[in-house]
Amino acid sequence: MPRRALALSKVYGLLEPGPVVLLTTAHGGHRDIMALSWHTMMEFEPPLVGCVISNRNHSFGLLKTTRECVLNIPSVDLAEQVVGCGNTSGRRVDKFARFGLTARPASRVAAPLIAECFANLECRVVDTRLVPKYCFFVLEVVKAWKDAALPPQTIHHLGRGEFVVSGEHLKLKSKMK
Repeated sequence: MPRRALALSKVYGLLEPGPVVLLTTAHGGHRDIMALSWHTMMEFEPPLVGCVISNRNHSFGLLKTTRECVLNIPSVDLAEQVVGCGNTSGRRVDKFARFGLTARPASRVAAPLIAECFANLECRVVDTRLVPKYCFFVLEVVKAWKDAALPPQTIHHLGRGEFVVSGEHLKLKSKMK
């Protein structure tokens, strides 16, 4: 199979680790939603998630101040709202209102859940040592919620407005429980 060189700026589209999530934060009566695809699992128990949030994003300051958030996992039917949240700054816009999303109270953090998402992970920041250099936060999931239905199709960002929708589910023999 012939190969061609790939621009280094496109490498991340090959390695995106998981579905696009909607990260919610809240502070001082203000709440925000940002689309996030640069995240990775770091540990199973307790569940730790690492994520990169640019210090140019409004959510960066909210997360740094409050040290808590919710990772809301949308299905493909929310793709337009996900892209809208990703292309809009929350500094002056209520993204819940603009994109027709419903905020629900979380049980362990002040940031809201998004009711339309099939799963919600309430998180607290547990490590900020890599924030100054890489804007990399380590989050501990302290409460998790999931719709009882079968897993829906998720969206995965490839860059520059392109996405892949998760496909067929496979169940193969594994030693992991």
